[in-house]
Amino acid sequence: MALKDSNEITVKVLDTKENLIKLLENKGFTKSRTFSLDDYYMIPSDLNIENMPTREIISKAVLVRGIKRDVGESIPMLTFKRKDINENGEILSQEAINCSVYNVEDAQNFMKAINYKDLINIYEDDIIYEKENLEIEIKNVRDGDLLIEIETNPNTEFDTIEKLKNVITELQIPIEPNEFFVKKAEVQLNKLLNRKV
Repeated sequence: MALKDSNEITVKVLDTKENLIKLLENKGFTKSRTFSLDDYYMIPSDLNIENMPTREIISKAVLVRGIKRDVGESIPMLTFKRKDINENGEILSQEAINCSVYNVEDAQNFMKAINYKDLINIYEDDIIYEKENLEIEIKNVRDGDLLIEIETNPNTEFDTIEKLKNVITELQIPIEPNEFFVKKAEVQLNKLLNRKV
């Protein structure tokens, strides 16, 4: 089992993936790797989500995750995320606990056997561009938004959220103004439940 402790910003891009890639390449970024994520959010079957806030529902979810790398490698795992979010929706800290499994189907069956049920499925194709100590992850969410995610990188000049916000501003990437903490699972669940964002 692995524990990942970092912080990140995620922003909605207000342009096409092709234009975003062109912008990054013109700023000296190079393509590093590609992969896809197929995330099944599962929650306790007895959880009454009718009147629960979306964020609270997501906080109860365990992800059955299938990662497919560009080299043909598949990595199935269970993931549980803990996020400390303030009243403005800003992520103050987060951690992900990952547990390797043999395959996605067996993991889903296991979760159902311990009384979990399917909530949502989010599929995305990701491309990572890098320059020096900075990685920018383009997240193309199926039936969703085009996002950019950047994680803090300890012991570099990109070790705080404020520095990551400055990077986005300096690169002049067209984004949803002042929204640096887009939570794709909340957006997708709100759509599914017909709730306003």
